Amino acid sequence: MSGRSKEGKIQLLQGNEALAEGAIAAGCRFFAGYPITPASEIAEHMALKLPALGGTFIQMEDEIASMGAVIGASLAGMKAMTATSGPGFSLMQENIGFACMAETPCVVVNVMRGGPSTGLPTLASQGDVMQARWGTHGDHPVIVLAVSSVKDCFEIAVFAFNLAEKYRVPVIILSDEVVAHTRETFVPPSRGEIEIFDRLKPAVPPEWYRPYEDTGTGVPPMAAFGDGYRHHVTGLTHDERGFPTQRSDEIDALMRRLFRKITQGFHEIQRVESFMLEDAEIAVIAYGSVARSARRAVVEAREHGVKAGLLQLVTLFPFPRRYVEKVLKQCRAVLVPEMNIGQISREVKRVHRDSSRVESLNRVDGRLITPREISDCLIKMYY
Repeated sequence: MSGRSKEGKIQLLQGNEALAEGAIAAGCRFFAGYPITPASEIAEHMALKLPALGGTFIQMEDEIASMGAVIGASLAGMKAMTATSGPGFSLMQENIGFACMAETPCVVVNVMRGGPSTGLPTLASQGDVMQARWGTHGDHPVIVLAVSSVKDCFEIAVFAFNLAEKYRVPVIILSDEVVAHTRETFVPPSRGEIEIFDRLKPAVPPEWYRPYEDTGTGVPPMAAFGDGYRHHVTGLTHDERGFPTQRSDEIDALMRRLFRKITQGFHEIQRVESFMLEDAEIAVIAYGSVARSARRAVVEAREHGVKAGLLQLVTLFPFPRRYVEKVLKQCRAVLVPEMNIGQISREVKRVHRDSSRVESLNRVDGRLITPREISDCLIKMYY
């Protein structure tokens, strides 16, 4: 492929390449990372494309440094991203926490593989879901999105950057080996069709600037280093000027604002997709590559007289509770298939109020859950 994507022309891309293309379309011009299976193609693609666009690619010595470089680039005004898999994602957690506290926009792609430890480097898993939400310590706001197709990879990469910039948070994209290496045809949208959001810049003189002030949205404007605005950055709890504090009132106000800015944005952050749910009496709740199998399984179940439907979770966290509760009230049974022991199924069971039966279908051998496995469960649960 050339240095710039050819708009309107059919391309054959794998998921990893589409994630990189979506990031570039969103305005990402900095990537720091370290090679790791099955995410390495993202770094390779960014290394090829960014220099031609005036951007910067750096291969760092490890994932800790990669996340640090991404934070630094974002503080300097760049849209920045890194990509990794399970073991590297573990190493990034402390710096992800720093980005949460310093309210530094960035995007982190985790192409999940089997674990724990080195696990299954070349096979798929969905075992990092709870790590994505709770991997770094302390109470912290975070946005976690899941991709299931090449088209998803492009569009959700753009969506992730828009959310990161708008809410000044790290946004995590969860992919997996199946999505990462699946090749599909894709027609990139024209630039005019892509909605891009850039972080809000301060509109006051430098001497009036407070980098962490409490605005109506909870999201303060962000000045780039070098623009003449004083901007003290720390991982410690801090006051509105960014200086460390132990005052109870300032700490409480900071922490509550960090969460408030996300809760106020639920309406646009939480995204799901519905498939044949209108008259469904039994539903599948799935995400990532398993949602691909679930879509086919719903069709197969319908052929056997089962009124099945699919709720695909695009946003995993903040958990899209209102959409899940609606399905739980509508359907008499819900199946949650996952390539783990049961992580999102626990969230589904947590919010349901005995309004329907919730069952899990789990696979942890690195292989994708097949449509037949899901449809067989749906038929058995229905009859």
